Amino acid sequence: MEGLVVKLPSFPFLSPNISSSSSSSTFRLGFRRLSASISAAVKEGSVSLGQLTRPDFPILHQQEVNGSKLVYLDNAATSQKPTAVLKSLQNYYEAYNSNVHRGIHYLSAKATDEYELARKKVAAFINASDSAEIVFTRNATEAINLVAYSWGLSNLKPRDEIILTIAEHHSAIVPWQIVAQKTGAILKFVSLDENEVPDVEKLREMISTSTKLVVVHHVSNVLGSVLPIEDIVIWAHAVGAKVLVDACQSVPHMVVDVQGLDADFLVASSHKMCGPTGIGFLFGKSNLLLTMPPFLGGGEMISDVFLDHSTYAEPPSRFEAGTPAIGEAIGLGAAIDYLSGIGMQKIHDYEMELANYLYEKLCSVANIRIYGPKPSDDVHRAALCSFNIENIHPTDIATFLDQQHGVAIRSGHHCAQPLHHHLGVNASARASLHFYNTEEDVDNFIQSLNDTVSFFNSFK
Repeated sequence: MEGLVVKLPSFPFLSPNISSSSSSSTFRLGFRRLSASISAAVKEGSVSLGQLTRPDFPILHQQEVNGSKLVYLDNAATSQKPTAVLKSLQNYYEAYNSNVHRGIHYLSAKATDEYELARKKVAAFINASDSAEIVFTRNATEAINLVAYSWGLSNLKPRDEIILTIAEHHSAIVPWQIVAQKTGAILKFVSLDENEVPDVEKLREMISTSTKLVVVHHVSNVLGSVLPIEDIVIWAHAVGAKVLVDACQSVPHMVVDVQGLDADFLVASSHKMCGPTGIGFLFGKSNLLLTMPPFLGGGEMISDVFLDHSTYAEPPSRFEAGTPAIGEAIGLGAAIDYLSGIGMQKIHDYEMELANYLYEKLCSVANIRIYGPKPSDDVHRAALCSFNIENIHPTDIATFLDQQHGVAIRSGHHCAQPLHHHLGVNASARASLHFYNTEEDVDNFIQSLNDTVSFFNSFK
């Protein structure tokens, strides 16, 4: 089916030309129609989701890199942007560019409405109970630091324990190292089990009355493993501990329901979910955000300012000092509309098929070592694979793939040095997929990878 030349149906709402006068209700109606159209096309089996959505990403079609067709497999680092998102940014700057919350004129009111609408879209996307539980930040890293400095410094005491896994991203480790140094709290790390997945049974055993916080990823950006967040939250809450979930690799790829998970904090980044760079968000339960002091001081986060003291606004404004990333927030809202129009369950189901296809094809490469669990009926991997090939440095692999074949993958430690140390390597190569990728992309990657291996082995 991948090799067939098919006539793609036209979906005008995939890349809407949104004018400043377009109503949100009309926009949502368009995406509901889009979802129905996509469902019909995919159900017919005439075209894959990747083939169907690919035309909406200008960078992916008619693009050559070093003389070869671009094959973009670095989605765990950042995703590409559909035309709908690009147009939403252009429309903001062309039609109603203004500061938010600070003016009574039309442009300011319009910008404020769209900015706050984006917050509501994020809340609905992850099923938060109230948009006030969504705090816009520069990225997920800043969101974690916000929790660390605001909640952590106010609530952690000497000998309190913070539990993490060795597979966490640096942004989920370093802030807590700093907080632990300041408060005397203790960091405890869960290792991997025999399947190269964070050992959740050991994590359960490690939780005690001394535990005050559990910091875990939802999906590993190296191993591709998925943790049972609902269970971890139940275990933590049983001893009164809070849970912070790094959902950067899950929110863009599957249905995430914060009320169902019952997590206390959850963070994600716009740029990994087809939105602009420069903005992410923190979800925090209302009762926790209300008790947390400001993270940064300045305009917007205050109620009243006097010469000797200040009073602070209610969340989320309390944590959004200064002029925010207005255009980026609106672009994130457009990305959420786009993803919702397709349907996150459809995206997840398609990516699981691609994930298995990628893993199986990689297993055919000689002398390869793929990290993380082997997929099965009971074990589901995310659509990414980190790997090494015997006697070839991952950076050499990534460089040759780019320069000779136009294939974009990632090499390095993927901001997970402790995990790589545990695995006994300094770095790995990583191919990561999104819903706009296809089996043809995977086939091109594997063919190029085999050529790369042959090239380097020719020098032995």
